[in-house]
Amino acid sequence: MRKHIFYITIAVFGIMFHSCTSGKQEQKQAEATDSITALEYARSMGAGWNLGNQFDAYKDGVASETAWGNKPATQALFDSVAAAGFNHVRIPVTWLGHFGPAPDYRIDSAWLNRIAEIVDYAENAGLKAIVNIHHDGGDSAHWLDIKGAATDSVRNAEVTAQLAAMWTQIARRFADKGDFLMFEAVNEIHDGGWGWGANLKDNGAQYATHNGWMQTFVDAVRATGGNNATRFLGIPGYCTNPRITIDNLVLPADSVPDRLLVAVHFYDPVTFAINGKKTEWGHTGDPALTEKWGDEKNVTDTFDALKAKFIDNGVPVYIGEAGCGNRDGERAEAFRRYYLSYVWRAAADRGIAITYWDNGYNTTGNEAFGLFDRSTGSFYSPVTRAAAMAMTDSYNRTDSTITLENIYNNAPSKK
Repeated sequence: MRKHIFYITIAVFGIMFHSCTSGKQEQKQAEATDSITALEYARSMGAGWNLGNQFDAYKDGVASETAWGNKPATQALFDSVAAAGFNHVRIPVTWLGHFGPAPDYRIDSAWLNRIAEIVDYAENAGLKAIVNIHHDGGDSAHWLDIKGAATDSVRNAEVTAQLAAMWTQIARRFADKGDFLMFEAVNEIHDGGWGWGANLKDNGAQYATHNGWMQTFVDAVRATGGNNATRFLGIPGYCTNPRITIDNLVLPADSVPDRLLVAVHFYDPVTFAINGKKTEWGHTGDPALTEKWGDEKNVTDTFDALKAKFIDNGVPVYIGEAGCGNRDGERAEAFRRYYLSYVWRAAADRGIAITYWDNGYNTTGNEAFGLFDRSTGSFYSPVTRAAAMAMTDSYNRTDSTITLENIYNNAPSKK
């Protein structure tokens, strides 16, 4: 009998000790989080990198890490990203095909565990990380249906319930992770018109619906407790369009102050940055090879507008996706490096974190954003290394030669 009493005493003591130490750890983590403002957090994110076309990839309605041709990601990849001078990694995740029916929408444990493994890769490499819900909202084609929800209250209630259920499960899985991990509510939510659709003539119905979803996201995450009670959260604007975000995003109410960051994307001009139809950019570019809009002034005007609306009012901004694809020929690559240097420096000067979109595609031309081999972590070539260095050098360096003026004055020469 005494032996049993002894074991029970030890067990109770162990529980008390664990509760005490766990409580101290949670208090310590909370104090560490509380010691940094959201603006400081955004600055610490700095220049980042996207694990694009990996866990956001899907085929026949089912997300798969290799569905779009990339090899499985490795720890070596994340180590190389950190070594290149990037400070954070965005991990886009599509959840299609990995959740059950209403009302629980239970997420497949294998898929969630693999995402957790990837988050561990980031933590091991000393990188901050962002996890989101990605293509589930693409073009209103899947369950995050802004087009249907904005015109049908029943549909909106269904979507809202699923969004809450999904984020409750995701947040619970990571509740013990430190503040290196941030959650981002959704990706580019729009009705198929990329910001030029029914949102322009529905009297704000889609914007209001989107703002409501952002509140649902915050409430769901906070309700899970643990480190999620104070975790930094990314709030994207509609379609992540900077101007639409400035004009229409309403930040959610939050139970803890100073923990929300606004997310936008930047690929201006698309004909240069994404599809490569234009091969030169900026004030020294050949007019026949440059877009008529979207030059250096567009960069600074856009970033200044984001700063005036949000940052100057204490709300940080990060650009969750930006970039410019690989080019054919050294002159075209020189303009690419100039664009990356200029955009990244302009962001740094305004305290805006910015994340390069790497989709893993080691080609040239349309949407060819690959920098790193996904399995080895090696740069694909000296050219992709130079592109990465153009970003991280211009963002991270503080010496007098790395200024926006100097970058501008050292643009590729005119022909």
